[in-house]
Amino acid sequence: MDTATATATVSRPPWEHAVVTGGAGFVGSHLCTALLDQGASVTCVDDFCTGSAENVAHLTGRPGFTLLQADVTKPFEVGRAAGLVLHFASPASPSDYLRLPLHTLETGSLGTRNALALAHRDGARFILASTSEVYGDPQQHPQNERYWGNVNPVGPRSVYDEAKRFGEALTVAVAAERGTDTGIVRLFNTYGPRMRGYDGRAVPTFVRQALAGEPLTVTGDGLQTRSLAYVDDTVRGILAMAASDLRGPVNLGNPAEITMLELARTVISLAGSRSAVGFIDRPTDDPAVRCPDITLARGKLQWEPRVDAVEGLARTIAWFRERQNG
Repeated sequence: MDTATATATVSRPPWEHAVVTGGAGFVGSHLCTALLDQGASVTCVDDFCTGSAENVAHLTGRPGFTLLQADVTKPFEVGRAAGLVLHFASPASPSDYLRLPLHTLETGSLGTRNALALAHRDGARFILASTSEVYGDPQQHPQNERYWGNVNPVGPRSVYDEAKRFGEALTVAVAAERGTDTGIVRLFNTYGPRMRGYDGRAVPTFVRQALAGEPLTVTGDGLQTRSLAYVDDTVRGILAMAASDLRGPVNLGNPAEITMLELARTVISLAGSRSAVGFIDRPTDDPAVRCPDITLARGKLQWEPRVDAVEGLARTIAWFRERQNG
């Protein structure tokens, strides 16, 4: 039976101890908070190459929270048995993985191997954070989990795309050969508080520019689409996957498409900004469309997004504005 389409059993949480690699990153820090709120103790593992201790500063001192600075490309120990391992360590924005190409590849390969080894040793559930980037510049729209993708293996984005594709292959192989309890989620564009204003992704870039009164830099003609999921929705989907017995991969994203030009204009309006829209060259291999088919997540995890773009962007803008105002 195809475990990606088998009926999910949701009965696992709360876990006594969860390990989150990349836990001081954007999505990882929200996962740490949610797991603590569920009653689990959490070990956050991060080397701070793109994450920040500031992202989990609000958790310091909470009972059950441990912050471990470690590079997951090398074997690491967390001090106690884990019931859940969430492997979210990886540079994820283009500016980061282009700056750290070898580290990105090693995190997707060696880091995944080490996180899988930890989960296997402890008999823990393992969830790999994969990405919609495995679909490349897709020739199928929307993209479902059976689509193999259209990826340039030697292009500038390949260090991230292929790291994630290898991570998926390794996860499936370990589950088949060793019986490790694994699952794979493919995250589509996620946004929200704790993104870095200069990380190169569209939402934080547009928000930062709008609040500063600068032109919003839209690439190409701005008609390329993305599907934006607010981080609370993404975290809820990840934990639903963790609580299930699905192996996946399972798409987690918002199927409501938006063009980059429409996104820029929405941010300007919500921010009350006088910024204009400016156009710059489009990056190499930038996908023309990106939209998840979430039939599997809806049917097997009873999950779908709840936060629409206007609400999610308003929350994100408010967070950036609060930080800007000190």
